[in-house]
Amino acid sequence: MTENFEPMKWGRNPHVQTLLPRFVRRKALFEPIWQRIDTPDGDFLDLCWTEPPEQAQGKPVVILFHGLAGCFYSPYANGLLNAFKQQGWLGVMMHFRGCSGLINRQPRSYHSGETSDARFVLEYISTRFPDVPRVATGVSLGGNMLVRYLAEFNHDPLINAGCVISPPLDLAACSSRIQLGFSKVYQAYLLRSMNRTLSKKLERHPEIGHWKSGQKVKISTLYQFDETVTAPLHAFKSAEDYYKLCSGLSVLQDIATPLKVIHAKDDPFMTQAVIPTGHLPDNIDYHLTEYGGHVGFVSGTLKHPEFWLEKEVPRWLALHLE
Repeated sequence: MTENFEPMKWGRNPHVQTLLPRFVRRKALFEPIWQRIDTPDGDFLDLCWTEPPEQAQGKPVVILFHGLAGCFYSPYANGLLNAFKQQGWLGVMMHFRGCSGLINRQPRSYHSGETSDARFVLEYISTRFPDVPRVATGVSLGGNMLVRYLAEFNHDPLINAGCVISPPLDLAACSSRIQLGFSKVYQAYLLRSMNRTLSKKLERHPEIGHWKSGQKVKISTLYQFDETVTAPLHAFKSAEDYYKLCSGLSVLQDIATPLKVIHAKDDPFMTQAVIPTGHLPDNIDYHLTEYGGHVGFVSGTLKHPEFWLEKEVPRWLALHLE
């Protein structure tokens, strides 16, 4: 049975919920086993395992897809992986291209609807671990990507179930929302990392999207990044075209796999546009909380904080790992 989320006392504010994990958890809970796999287009993807995979034969596998500009050292990422590890499962996180600390070889990157790298990794894992149950979790951008993936490969998802946390299911609405009020702080934080990565890529390639080598990169909004980088780099006509074609909200009905969606009403990255209004199929468990911020969901006390996601996500995934 789902345990309702009760925010930390004096910690209901959405920005407190969103930012608290970064201040409470300053160090990773464990050091992962790194693995690099080469992709068919001459690039690479870096995986983080909770233990040496060759020693984990027979264990269920949980794959994690992180959020925009995230990595293993993001508090939610190593926290969830550690929770999977504590369950006795083999956890693995796929770093999207350019997010593992090293610049990828090809100009292309990743985005909210880019499913080919996820498919490649899931095929690799299903070949390596053919006889165990496999499930996946996606956080924020990785959550919307997983929704798109499950809709695209609805007859052959290679996983038993999925869980998505704070997915931006309406990309246009989220792009506008993050430019308002205090949320601009999050936008600036994300863009510092994204601008830095883009600058490094332009040292290797003559052109990335609308940017050319030698230009000083100064992108001030996520919309501008999507308009000048994401869209042209990945064959979309514009940022609006990318948002329309890659938002997950419109394809929820196409998903056949059991899926849990966790949203907070007060998510400062989003608006009510991300909340489904129509009837959802029985295989989708939609969980909307009053509080929680963006990938926050911190309960307990300041002295003893509790990360609700690290209990609720494994609880739900366990139902599908029999």
